[in-house]
Order: sequence, then C-alpha cells, then structure tokens
Amino acid sequence: MLCPMAFVTHLESALDGTRLPAGVLHTTHEGRPLWVRYDLDAVGRALTKDALRTRPTDMWRYRELLPMDDHNAIVSLGEPMTPLLPCDRLASRFGVRALYVKDESLLPTGSFKARGMAMAVTMARQLGVTKVVVPTAGNAGGALAAYAARAGMTCHVFMPHDTPIVNQLEAAFYGARAFLVDGLINHCGAIARQAKERMGLFDMSTLREPYRIEGKKTMGLELAEQMGWELPDVILYPTGGGTGLIGMWKAFAELDALGWLATQKKPRMIACQSSGCAPIPRAFAANERFASEFENAHTVASGLRVPKALGDFMILDAVRASGGRAVAADEARLLEWATLAARLEGIAVCPETGACFDALARGVTEGWITPSDRVVVFNTGAAQKYVEALRCELPRLRKDAVDWELIARG
Repeated sequence: MLCPMAFVTHLESALDGTRLPAGVLHTTHEGRPLWVRYDLDAVGRALTKDALRTRPTDMWRYRELLPMDDHNAIVSLGEPMTPLLPCDRLASRFGVRALYVKDESLLPTGSFKARGMAMAVTMARQLGVTKVVVPTAGNAGGALAAYAARAGMTCHVFMPHDTPIVNQLEAAFYGARAFLVDGLINHCGAIARQAKERMGLFDMSTLREPYRIEGKKTMGLELAEQMGWELPDVILYPTGGGTGLIGMWKAFAELDALGWLATQKKPRMIACQSSGCAPIPRAFAANERFASEFENAHTVASGLRVPKALGDFMILDAVRASGGRAVAADEARLLEWATLAARLEGIAVCPETGACFDALARGVTEGWITPSDRVVVFNTGAAQKYVEALRCELPRLRKDAVDWELIARG
C-alpha cells in the first residue's frame, strides 16, 4: 500500500527554520534537530476521523501523518495502540477528579522507545541505511537492536557501564554489537559519533535524525483519539532526551490544524526529571531557552540520566507554549511513587514514571494542578526492566514447618 509521500513537503531546522528537501537522508542542520513538515490541507482531504475506525489499532493507523511512502516497507514488530487506563484509586490519593496512565510498557521491547525506533529504522532502510549506531542509558539500545534485527541491519550500541542489566542483555540478545562505557550517556554519544565517522554507521541518537519524533508523536495522536479528541488538562511526562514530549506537542499542533480537536485548548505539558539529573527544570527556572550540562548526573531512573539534551530548547519551547513547567522530582522518592502506583493500580510502573507522580503530588500541593483537572501520566517502560531497582529480600518458609504467623503478618 503506497502512502502519498506528497504529504511530506520538506524538513525544517527546529532552530532557524531552514528548509531541507524530503526523500533525502538527513541528520541535523548545523548540529540542531529537524522537523518533518506535511501538507496538512492534503492530509485533511485524504483522511477523516471516521476512516480511522476501520483501521488496525496500531501506530501505523495514522499513516498520512507519518513520513514513509510505502506501507508495505514498514519495519514493525506489531506496535499496538497502548491502553489509557483510568486510575481511580490514584486519583483519590492525589486529589484530582480524573487520572489516567497511558501504559507504554506494552509495546515491543517493553517501552515507548519502540515507537521512535520503528519509525526511524523504517525510514533509514527506505533511504538506504544498512548500519546503525546509538548511545543509550536504558531502553533505546534494546529497541534499536530489535528493529535493526528485524530490518536486517548491523547495529552498534554504546551504554554506560551501570546501565540496567536487562537493557545490557537485550541489546546483545538481539544481535547488536553492544559495549559498556566508563562514563555517562554523553560520553557514549561521543564514541557513537566517532564510530559513525570511522565505520560509516548512521547515528540514531535522540534527535540526531528526524524520524524518531514522528514515531513518538503517535503517542499524542493515540491519546487524542482515545479521549474523543478532547485533550486532557495536564500531561506529566518523564523527560530524558525529550523526544516524546516534543513529538506529542507536534501531534497536537497538527491535529489542531486539521480541525480534529474538540477545543483549541491544549494540555499543560509537565517535563518530569529527577533531582539527580535536572538540566531542564534548572533552565526552566532560570528562564533560559538552552540548558547547561548537569554535572555528576545520577538517578535510579536510567532513562532520565541525560545531562544535556540536544533538543533542550524544543522541550522548553513546548513546555512554555503549553503553560506547563519542568519539575525536578525528589530522587529519593522515585521508587516509592512507582511502587505506590503498582500496588494501587496493578500497573508495572518504571522509576522514570515515579518522577511524574512526585511532580503530580507537588503540583496539587502548590496549586498548579487543580482538583478539577483531568491528568494523564505516561508510563514509559515496564518495571520488569529494572530488576536492580526492584530487588528485595523475600521471607523464606521451611517446607516442613510453615510459619503461619509470618504469613499472616504479610
């Protein structure tokens, strides 16, 4: 099935608006990320909300708003529309009328990274790429390794030496040439860029190619459709490199231009980081457009350990345009909040999402989230991928002398 490539008009520098041609392999423009732009009038003539009802419930249902030109050439592992779960007990706990969790842990490889990598690998293969590389602090490496394997590509992954063990193992399991680096993700990024030059690899780092945003924006398209095209009041999003937050804000702008939204009111976007690595909240508080590197970054939420994001200004632009804010959650409470959500609602919440619940609690206390708000929290990955953080000592029972008092105490 051919998708009209005419819907993509050009690519555009996110910093200065420089136009670049579509259908050509691009990375960045003068070191800064690119937007993919569409002929939204033509999209509106070709696609209606009613037409979506007959399509498969996967991320590719929005193909007119995606960049690939051949639906049959998609590199897919079966990316479903992820559930939007009402969480009444959590809503009561935080004091808001409606709280939902958009659970991205049900995607292939267990995280939201599948959306971005599915699209990025699809486009890379369409444009002739056969060898890819990525630095990762967590789920991106495993996701790229899986989709590269699906596409028949060679994949290199560089990750900090203390990356969660599941992330280390899955990258190798999918056949990537995976390496541990004595440093942080920015050091891994430097090695990846050297490997790109020395070995002819294509760099799939966050925002160093333009199509991961397009995959991530399907989170926003899905959310709008699931909520009857009426967006929530507040979205709390775990923000490392920020592609998901940026992509959703782009999705909302495109839906608004199509006239699909019930109202023009957009959600307040809350970029949630950890006090152990909080370059975006620090820049937000200082009213700066660009964030300085966060020194000595450390957090149990590996996906938030991004000391300096390439798209820092894009994150901050979206947050400010939405009337939202950037919040540094208490690092010491991330697992406490994630555990609370898991035990109250049965959702396998990752530590990164714990930062969102910490921000939600603060927002309600400080008044920038109100009891009447409809709130959506994104769970960006499965808790099971963080076995080190979840580790605990369980009480042991003797098979021949069961301690029922111990069992009764729980």
